[in-house]
Amino acid sequence: MTELKELIKREYAKCAASPEYFLSRYCYIQHPVRGRMLFDLYPYQNNAIKEFKTNQYNIVLKARQLGFSTLVAGFALHEMIFHSDKNILVIATKQETAKNLVTKVAFMNKNLPTWLRGKTVEDNKLSMKFTNGSQIKAVASSKDAGRSEALSLLILDECAFIDDAEIIWTAASSTLSTGGNAILISTPNGMGNFFHKMWQGAVDKTNGFNPILLDWKVHPERDQAWRDRQTDILGSVNAAQEHDASFIFSGNPVIDAEVLEFYKNTYIIDPISKQGFDGNLWIWEYPDPSKTYIAAADVARGDGEDYSTIHIIDAESSAQVAEYKGKITTKDFGNLMVSLATQYNDALLIPDNSSIGWSAIQQVIDRGYKNLFYMSADLHYIDVENQMVNKNVISEKNLKPGFTISMRTRPLIIEKIQSYMRENSIIIRSSRTLSEFETFIWKNGRAEALQGYNDDLVMALGIGLWVRDTALRLRQQGIELTKFSIDHTSFNSMPFVNTNNRKQNDYEMQIGHNQIEDIRWLLS
Repeated sequence: MTELKELIKREYAKCAASPEYFLSRYCYIQHPVRGRMLFDLYPYQNNAIKEFKTNQYNIVLKARQLGFSTLVAGFALHEMIFHSDKNILVIATKQETAKNLVTKVAFMNKNLPTWLRGKTVEDNKLSMKFTNGSQIKAVASSKDAGRSEALSLLILDECAFIDDAEIIWTAASSTLSTGGNAILISTPNGMGNFFHKMWQGAVDKTNGFNPILLDWKVHPERDQAWRDRQTDILGSVNAAQEHDASFIFSGNPVIDAEVLEFYKNTYIIDPISKQGFDGNLWIWEYPDPSKTYIAAADVARGDGEDYSTIHIIDAESSAQVAEYKGKITTKDFGNLMVSLATQYNDALLIPDNSSIGWSAIQQVIDRGYKNLFYMSADLHYIDVENQMVNKNVISEKNLKPGFTISMRTRPLIIEKIQSYMRENSIIIRSSRTLSEFETFIWKNGRAEALQGYNDDLVMALGIGLWVRDTALRLRQQGIELTKFSIDHTSFNSMPFVNTNNRKQNDYEMQIGHNQIEDIRWLLS
């Protein structure tokens, strides 16, 4: 008898210390096909439990039919048995859905050994309370759900489908201020809703939530043949939303969902370093002295709603090697642009020159940075060869520092982004950039960020790609024209010449029926 008591004591201690051990060794579940069975955790379920223990706030983007609600029920039961006065609240779209999780808790508890089972003082379909003061309740979603509760654990089940999820979270989260935990769980339900915003904030590490992504591939009993059958049954879009845990197959994205999925699965990786006072400068490649770089930037309005952003792009491979996204003053951002561009081999610096952008650009000019991008209003002249040293050229060509985003240039930027990504001609490594592309949609024929989201990284990238193509082309033309000028002692310096009785050469462009433009003025 003494040995049995010691064994039970050791087992109880093991269960208390490890929810994974408790669930796998002693908890039974109701499988929809196999019936009553021991809850033998899959690896992804073990990992999720570890995440729950490590992080106060967790958000789970999952595929359907993974048994995740059962896992959360088991975690809740462990909290209730091995801790006193735990108050757990389950909120779902409907009372029936919320009740389902409490039912799972009750089933598991009922099938535990008597020495481990929680002793109940209240047990019905919507709530359960133990003699140690711990309890779990299920309620349907409403604006007041959880407002008056002092919660130890809040579970929002199928959060993306709860209409008032943001109001509920605002009300309930204040009750977690004493140290309570929260688990937000859902399959995707389009973009722009509370769950999607919270997921993006978790991925961007801006809201304190820990993201847990569980698509169909985490289930060890599923293979590609199973996934293909789901496409046959549900169709490609619905299957992707239900089983791939994909937001991007909803809405009307500027970049095709399949392309975004390709980038997500192929290139997105964590940076090798996060630098800066705010940790928002992400580095994937350190400067290579043999390479040429482009630094494209979008300057925030300064109203706190958007971000100042910079991409450092390898001019030859079009690979993203560094990125900044943060909220800082325009002066500080100007200093950051100079510092980062200088670090990357005096990169061609291309900030947008919107009204706010001028403040940052002025700081760049005051610092005397020599490789600042200039362009004319009509896009006919782009200087990529240190124009700061030639004030006369800048004045004569009516050039302005930075890139002007206008009704004329914006479609060019968007088209350039689409072309690069469709042809897989750029390497995007940042999850922040990809997140912006997921919410970058067509609205009334205009490409823009979904309401409540930002497109600062998208626009900066588009500026960099458009200038990259144009600048490299014009630089090559300049090389060829220099060679031409060496071989010819004189040429017509007028920009337009009559084409009557004269053959057009390689350095002239047809304009109208009887004029050509001589582009050798680029040598000026």
